[in-house]
Amino acid sequence: MNRSTFWCASFALAAVCASTAALADNPLGVYVGAGVGGSNVGSSYDNGYYGGYHDDDVAWKAIVGIRPIPFVGAEAEWIDFGSGHGDSGYYGYGDYYANSVSHPKAAVLYAVGYLPMPVPFLDVYGKAGVARLQTDMTTYQYTGGGYCPPPYSACSAPTAYRIDQWNTKFAWGAGVGTHWQDFGFRAEYERIESVYGNPSAFTVNATWQF
Repeated sequence: MNRSTFWCASFALAAVCASTAALADNPLGVYVGAGVGGSNVGSSYDNGYYGGYHDDDVAWKAIVGIRPIPFVGAEAEWIDFGSGHGDSGYYGYGDYYANSVSHPKAAVLYAVGYLPMPVPFLDVYGKAGVARLQTDMTTYQYTGGGYCPPPYSACSAPTAYRIDQWNTKFAWGAGVGTHWQDFGFRAEYERIESVYGNPSAFTVNATWQF
């Protein structure tokens, strides 16, 4: 090996080591962040009758968390799942529930578990916890006419029903992420279990550790 080849190899090795060290900066500490992505919201229950619809919208959230040890952390977030629109379906006695809107939001507290990984800059994790879920749902009951297609102008005057309440529900999720210096980037899926439809979201998130 001549001298120029030796120095080129040395510089290349030093660059790889420096980049790996930067990626492997200590991920432990307190962090804040935000995320945005796609959601699936709707309703599977209306005024005692089962039917349902699901719709896609945009979700966003704010995050604050702590990772005191490598494999365990905790996280709190506020998530807005966006609004879903649809028809809940036809029920007996000539009633049809249509033109429904659901807009779930939640404050969630998670315990987070991280898998041990062979590379220092990669995180694979799962989380489970409790959500304080706001169910804000409005649906319209059209009576005696059977199916009532949009734009509902040919139907009898509807009766509006609204559910606006807070409940404590089980929440869970999983994701994968990476970090560089004080910044983290991750993609994750999460869902809240609810009889009024299970709002879920797939989001991409950025965090800053301090």
